Amino acid sequence: MTDASPASQIGFDDFLKVDIRAGTVLRAEPYPEARKPAIKLWIDFGPKIGEKRSSAQITHLYTPETLVGRKVAAVVNFPPRQIGRFMSEVLVLGFADAEGRISLIAPDHDVPDGARLS
Repeated sequence: MTDASPASQIGFDDFLKVDIRAGTVLRAEPYPEARKPAIKLWIDFGPKIGEKRSSAQITHLYTPETLVGRKVAAVVNFPPRQIGRFMSEVLVLGFADAEGRISLIAPDHDVPDGARLS
C-alpha cells in the first residue's frame, strides 16, 4: 500500500496492543504455489516466543539465500493466516518503494531475538 495519507490517530494504549518483535530468519524457501510471488520464512523470536513462520511477498528485492541470518521485524500477535497450504503465523514488516517492492525493516544494531519494539 503506497497511500501517502496518514491513518487516523490512535491512543498509546492502542499502539501497545501491536506486539512487534525482532527475529532472525533461520530458513527461507520460495513459495511458487502462492497467488502472488512469495517466500516462506521460518523466524526465531527467542526462547519466550520461539520459531514462527511467515509468507512474505518480498521476491522483488530478496531471494531465500539473502534472507537466512537476517534480522527482521514482525507483528507476532495477529492470528495465524492460511496462505495456500502454508500457515503464516506472523506478519513481517516492510515499506513499499515507488514500484511497490517491499523493503524489510530491521534494527540498525544487534538486538536479541524476541526484543519488542518500544
